[in-house]
Order: sequence, then structure tokens, then C-alpha cells
Amino acid sequence: MCSAIAVNAPVGVMDSGVGGLSVLKHLTRQLPHEHFVYFADSAHAPYGNKSASQIQQRCVTIADTLIDQGAKALVVACNTATAAAIGSLRQRYTLPIIGMEPAVKPAAAASNNGIIGVLATTGTLQSAQFAALLEHYGQSVQVVTQACVGLVECIEQGQLNTPHTLALLQQYCQPLIAAGADTIVLGCTHYPFVRKHIQQIVGPNVTLIDTGAAVAKRLQQVLEQQQMLNAATEAGDYVFLTSGTEETQLVMQQLWGLTD
Repeated sequence: MCSAIAVNAPVGVMDSGVGGLSVLKHLTRQLPHEHFVYFADSAHAPYGNKSASQIQQRCVTIADTLIDQGAKALVVACNTATAAAIGSLRQRYTLPIIGMEPAVKPAAAASNNGIIGVLATTGTLQSAQFAALLEHYGQSVQVVTQACVGLVECIEQGQLNTPHTLALLQQYCQPLIAAGADTIVLGCTHYPFVRKHIQQIVGPNVTLIDTGAAVAKRLQQVLEQQQMLNAATEAGDYVFLTSGTEETQLVMQQLWGLTD
């Protein structure tokens, strides 16, 4: 049994930038009494074009910051960071660490025609973790992948509706539409913030899947197993940290205020 201080401690959530706020929304719905500390590493975003060692160094720095804030568990709310660094993080720290992965398995199960698309960063699509996902869950379906270069940067700047962002979305969704995908995985935590635009482009009959809800359920399961759930009855609070600028803080407020 954990002490009362540990049980009431916050959960640390990290991302390469503001995208992980889409995961935090699921976490706060699933675990409304937990406290959260969120760190957006926007000064070093995007992670998709960085080496594994660079990402690992950033993740250790952020994890140390969150642990200094008293974090009792960590959520790596970034597919690219999970692929590059979660193994080394789990070797380094003893607290529970929950990661992300593109939802290939649920997408394969949801698809009616056996064609699924994956929108993700280059780093995620080139990772060994993603290759393993395809090996395990992609054998019975056709998987069409699309690297979305430049899209994270647009969302980091809060540019959700600009002509440039919409043009990128059109460009990246088109190959998936052409391939006949009836299910598309949002393989980066930034992408749910432009979900409605993606849905408009691909049409109402295409199912969009992200992993935020699954991560929230997994965190709850782990905290229950470790007897670390916050026993308080009042709503938890949130602290937002960033390596970025004042502009980043404004974008975080903008995205956190959006409703699904």
C-alpha cells in the first residue's frame, strides 16, 4: 500500500509539444480525481525528425522535471517518444510508465474492408515498435502509411484552420482515400486537434481512431493494481509546464479550451 502522499501525488504527462493535451483530456475524463502535471517540450518539437538518442535525452530531462514535481507515475503522451525512449525510461525509473502506440490493432478489428490508413510522423513510422505492430496485427489487413511532415509544426503554432494546414491534411489524406481505407489511425497525439478537418476530407463513412481513451484506461488499471489511485472525492487539478515560449502557453490554453 502506498502512502497517502504518494496516492495524492500527481501523474506526470509528457509530450514533444502541445499534442499530448489530447491524451490529457481522456485522462481527466477517466480519472477525474487525479492531479496532473503536463510538460510540453515545444522548444524541441517536433520529435519526428530527431534521432532516438536525442529523444531519449529529452525524455530523461522531462521525466526528472516531472518527478521533481512529485509525479507518482508518468504517461509518455507521444507516439514518437514512446517508440524511441520508453524502454530506457523504464530501465532508469521505478515508477509506473505508460506509453502510446498507433492503434493498429483496434483499427484492424474495426475495418470492414481490411484496408486501414495510418497518419503519423516519420519517426513513428520508421520505428521498430511500429514494425512490430504491423507484424503482430497487420497481417490480415492492408496497411497504408502516410508521414505527415510539417503537420505537427502547424498544430504547435495553433494553426488548426489555416489554408496551409488544410492543404497539408488534404495532401496526406488523399493517398489513404485513394487506397480505399475505411479506417484511419491518428498516429500522433497532435492530430486529434484537427480531427474534424480530417473527417471532412475523408468523409463520414471512414472511422478515425486514436489511442487516448485506451491510454487513460491503462493508466487507471495500473494505478489500481499499484494501489495508487487518488482517494479524494473532489476534482483533481492540472499544472501546465513547457520548454517553449509565451506563445506556446497561449496555444496550450487554446487547445485545452477546445471541446471534442
